[in-house]
Amino acid sequence: MPTVTVIQPTIAEEKSRIIRCAAYCRVSSDSEDQINSFMAQLKYYENFLADSETETLINVYADEGVTGTREDKREDFQRMMKDCRKGKIDRIYTKSISRFARNTKDCLKNIRELKSLGITVFFEKENIDTANMPDEMMITIMGGLAQEESVSISQNMRWSIKKRMENGTMKMCTDVFGYELVNGELIIKSDEAEIVRQIFAWYLSGSGTAAIAKLLNEKNVQKHGKFCHWTPVTIKKMLTNEKYVGDQLFQKKYTTDTLPFRQVVNKGEKSQYYYSERHEPIISREMFEKVQQLLYEHKDSFKGIRYNHIMMSKKIYCGNCGATYKLKCRNNKRYWVCRIHDAESYKCSAKQVLETRITTAFIRLCNKLFYNYKQILVPMQIALQDLKIRRFSGNSNVMEIHKEIAKLKEQTHVLARLKTKGFLDNAKYLEQTSELNAKVNKLQSELKKSPILTMRTKRLNR
Repeated sequence: MPTVTVIQPTIAEEKSRIIRCAAYCRVSSDSEDQINSFMAQLKYYENFLADSETETLINVYADEGVTGTREDKREDFQRMMKDCRKGKIDRIYTKSISRFARNTKDCLKNIRELKSLGITVFFEKENIDTANMPDEMMITIMGGLAQEESVSISQNMRWSIKKRMENGTMKMCTDVFGYELVNGELIIKSDEAEIVRQIFAWYLSGSGTAAIAKLLNEKNVQKHGKFCHWTPVTIKKMLTNEKYVGDQLFQKKYTTDTLPFRQVVNKGEKSQYYYSERHEPIISREMFEKVQQLLYEHKDSFKGIRYNHIMMSKKIYCGNCGATYKLKCRNNKRYWVCRIHDAESYKCSAKQVLETRITTAFIRLCNKLFYNYKQILVPMQIALQDLKIRRFSGNSNVMEIHKEIAKLKEQTHVLARLKTKGFLDNAKYLEQTSELNAKVNKLQSELKKSPILTMRTKRLNR
C-alpha cells in the first residue's frame, strides 16, 4: 500500500479583494422624459455602492439616444467591453436586460464572453446574476422578450408613420440642397436655389453630370454652408429629385421587419406616397420634365449593353497611364475610354476606342485560343501544375501546424475556465493567454504564406 504524504500550501490564501464594479445605462431616444430617465440612472449609479466595503464603483458607462438592437452603435458599451477585456472590471450592474441589449443574440454573446473573462453581470429589474450558471436560460427568455418589445415598438411607430403619410400630415425630417427645413416644411434658400437652377440649365444645354460636377468643384461651391466634393452621382440625384418642383415622394426607402433592422431602397415592396404642390418650387415643371426626358434618352441609349459592360468592366487597362477604361455613349455610339483621359485629357493622351472594335478583338482572341488550345492552353496548364508542385512540395507539415494551433487554442479555453472558477488570477491569466496567442499568430502567419495553404486553412476553420 503506497504511503500518502500531504504537502501543505506554502502560499497563504489571498485576502478578499475589493471587487471593481461598473455600471451601464442607456436610453433609446433623446425625448425629454427619456433624458430625465437617463439622468436619473446616472445619478443613481454615481452614488451606488458608496458605503460598500467589498465593492467599489470604478466607472459608469452610458449611451444616450441610441438603439439597443445594434451594439455597434453604442460607443460606451463598446468601451466597457474593451475595458473588460483589459481586466479593469470584475462586475457589471445594469438596470435591466432591455438596457443591456434588445437583441437576444448580442445579449447572450456578450454575457458568455464576459463570463469567460470571469466578469459577472447583475440585472436589477429581473434580479438575475450571471454568477449563477442556471440563470442563462432566464437571460435567454428575458432577452427574447426585450427583443420582441423592441420589434413591437418599431411596428407601432411604423404604423403611425404610415397613417401620417396616408392622410397627408407627414412632415419632412431632413432638408435638401436649395431648401432649409423649418418645422417640417421646406423653405427656399435663395443662394442655393440659384445654383440648383443653374445645374438644370447646364444639363439642358448639353453638359453631362460629370462636367457639371467638375465645374462646381472648380468654383468651390459650398453645400449646406460647407465645402464639399461634387460628384456625378450627386448631380444625377438632384436632377431626378421631385422636391425641386414642389412635390414630395415618401417611402423611397423602408426599414426591414426583422432584426437587425436595415434600411433598403423601396423597389415596389412597399407603398409610396406622392404629395403634389407641397411647397414652393425652385424649378418649373416644364423644365423638370424636359430633364427627365433627356435622362431617359441617355439611359435608353445604354440598353442591351449591361452584359458587355459587366464582362469588360475593370478588365481593360490604359497602356499609357495604367488606369482602367470605362464605357461611354456619345451620338448613339458606345466607346471605351481611359478614366484619366476622360476626366483630364492633358494627363493622358490615350484615345477612346469603339466598343465594336474591342468586342471584335476579344472574339478573335477567344477563337484563336479555342482552335489552338493544344499548342497554348495545355502546355500552360502543365507548366503551372509543375510550378505549383515544385513550390509547395516542401509544405508537408500543414496538418501538423493545424494540430498545434488546435492544441494551443484548447489551452486557452482551459485557462479561461480556471480563471472563471477562481484558480487563476487575472494577471497570470493575461500573461499566459498572451503567450499562447503569440504562438497561434506565428503559426497562422506560416499558413498564410501560400494561396493553397490559405484555402486549406479556411476549409478546416469552417
